[in-house]
Amino acid sequence: MSNLTITVDATTLKKARLRALSEGISVNEALRKFLESYAGVSAEQAAAVDDLLELSRRAKSRQGAARRWSREELHERG
Repeated sequence: MSNLTITVDATTLKKARLRALSEGISVNEALRKFLESYAGVSAEQAAAVDDLLELSRRAKSRQGAARRWSREELHERG
């Protein structure tokens, strides 16, 4: 992870600290979340999840699977 130094006026920083405190996070975490959103990281993660779900839907192991496993069968120790 990289470090970033920014300059903001004291009033802005004080307001940011108060808001972050009310949200139960740090200013650092709030800025990290903002930058991730700004950089499109969240969109990339959502696209990756969508791709994974689509692969799961198309998986051959699911096709024609008429058998349903019981809870006992799934937890059997052999």
